[in-house]
Amino acid sequence: MGIKIKTPGVHHVTLRTADFRRARQFYARDTGVPNALEQPDLLIILAGSTAVGIRAPAKGTPKGDKFDPLRVGSRSPCYRLPRGGRTRSGCQGPDASRDREHRSEEGRDSGKRYVAFKDPDRIAWELYMAYGV
Repeated sequence: MGIKIKTPGVHHVTLRTADFRRARQFYARDTGVPNALEQPDLLIILAGSTAVGIRAPAKGTPKGDKFDPLRVGSRSPCYRLPRGGRTRSGCQGPDASRDREHRSEEGRDSGKRYVAFKDPDRIAWELYMAYGV
């Protein structure tokens, strides 16, 4: 039966961060993605027509809390690269100079090339060459 959602796409995705000041530096400056809104505890960047919200830690967040890709929740948000985009020389990854886990691979299921990198909270991101998908 289901609810049969009809939508033209995703409006926004929100990520919580352990250190908002550090995350704001990464997302607002290092990625080169346009900022849509900046407030004391919220940054909204635009990935094409999708807004990505970066939020300060919620009250009660344990000190030193870290992202775990094996726990329930978002695993790896992904930007779609434009047609003709390059995963190696065309994209160094927002923090390639400091992130030793920055890598270019081929997806097992899709066969598409992508670049993977991590933000300061160790949230894995991908830049994906998925045209028309």
